Amino acid sequence: MRLLRPRLFAALALTPLLAGCFASQGGEARGGGDGGDGSRLRVALAFPPAERFSPYGADATILSRLGVAEGLTVMDANGAAAPALAQSWRQEDERTWVFTLRDAEFQDGTDVTPSAVVNALTRATRAKPAPAALSGVTLTAEADGEREVRVRTAEPDPILPLRLSSPHLAVFSAKAYGSDRGEGRVDPVGTATGPFELTGVDGASSAALDRFDAYWGGRAQSSGIDARFIADGTARANALRTGEADIAEAVPVSQAATLDRDTRHDTATTRTTSLLLNASSGPFEDLKLRAAARAAVDTSALAEGVYEGYADPGVGIYGPAVTWADGKRTEPDGRAAAGRARGTRVTLATYDNRPELPEVAQVLQQQLEKAGFRVDLEVREYARLESDALEGEFDAFVLARNTLLDTGDPVAVLASDHTCDGGYNIAQLCDKGVDRAVIAAERTADPGERQDAAMAAEAEILGTDAVVPLVHQRIVTGVGTSVRGVVLDPYERALVGTGTRR
Repeated sequence: MRLLRPRLFAALALTPLLAGCFASQGGEARGGGDGGDGSRLRVALAFPPAERFSPYGADATILSRLGVAEGLTVMDANGAAAPALAQSWRQEDERTWVFTLRDAEFQDGTDVTPSAVVNALTRATRAKPAPAALSGVTLTAEADGEREVRVRTAEPDPILPLRLSSPHLAVFSAKAYGSDRGEGRVDPVGTATGPFELTGVDGASSAALDRFDAYWGGRAQSSGIDARFIADGTARANALRTGEADIAEAVPVSQAATLDRDTRHDTATTRTTSLLLNASSGPFEDLKLRAAARAAVDTSALAEGVYEGYADPGVGIYGPAVTWADGKRTEPDGRAAAGRARGTRVTLATYDNRPELPEVAQVLQQQLEKAGFRVDLEVREYARLESDALEGEFDAFVLARNTLLDTGDPVAVLASDHTCDGGYNIAQLCDKGVDRAVIAAERTADPGERQDAAMAAEAEILGTDAVVPLVHQRIVTGVGTSVRGVVLDPYERALVGTGTRR
């Protein structure tokens, strides 16, 4: 089952290819800097920008993980909303919230004002497709005096402060939305509010960031960041091993053993890897064939074989890191009986930015073929795959998804990924029972009851067999021994902060 294991030999073989990967860009200040002024950090990231750093799609997390962009609120370690650009907020009625802004400025020197925030939020509501954080939500914002922003929703939204912590709803200055860029286009270079300013981008290869000294949260200890986008997981691990990188995200489990113990950090996350079956067209439009595919999957072989113990077998959309979920989980009712594949040909796709996924797909290919399917496997880099996946071009798709990434709210991922109008519905699922359950959960205000409603919706979704949970992941991050203050975030929104330094 170890079909894609490169192991140490491959890691060593790549060493010459990485020489100079994090070479100095423009002199000593960019190369290593002076320790007293905070050396620049060299960071190896798994995912290159797929949408020119647009905050409305997957690139939003790149901006948040590198400390570039932020919104009115931030999600704290307990999954609750905490102050960011808004220092406080209050609820006027079930549809209206008022946020009081702190004194802050954008990286282009302009002030963070109510009108600037209103402009940013309004632009986000007009983006197509809708940002995942706004899936199923109609939102309007208006300035109220010199320091306040009033935000209204068409329907009651009890988690609005938490929703506004989403990286998709980051706030940028007016300059970012220049009239010549068109609707939905945002330029984050020098227009955000975080501790690090994006100063240069070299396509999908690299990005340079400098410390933003006027950051409201205090001066960062590092003078800047040199980020490289390295899709190959073995190459990322090797960059850390050879000293070419200070931080390497998403180290493949196959490479974890090649790192010294004190540079290897694993973190339980709310990320679930699932098999998504196209429910609207192709062979898996048939409920019985979806049930056959679900029955063919052996999740323990994936957790122990592919992930080598850095994952738990899939039990639902939410895994063990969502600590309240297990006690509230209910089994799906009325699942279809498994049919017979009889040589049905299907296309199974995934991406290689997370190195375990191609191997997961290969193991699934074997399991599905044993059940009678004929499986064509397609693997690309995520940036070259996303649009086709969202348009339903594949019969099946292996996706690693952080279920609390978009808003921190367990219901939000259900609305964006599994409802008829969801903006990230790769399974192309449109089921009336699912939509009713998700809408009921969205309207539930009490936190405990909202969790119960989310689990009821999960059961409805799993009952369609369009979503087959495979594993719940632990993420391995490589951190050089001289580096301090890396943010090992279970929600995967943060990586570098004001206290990160070497």
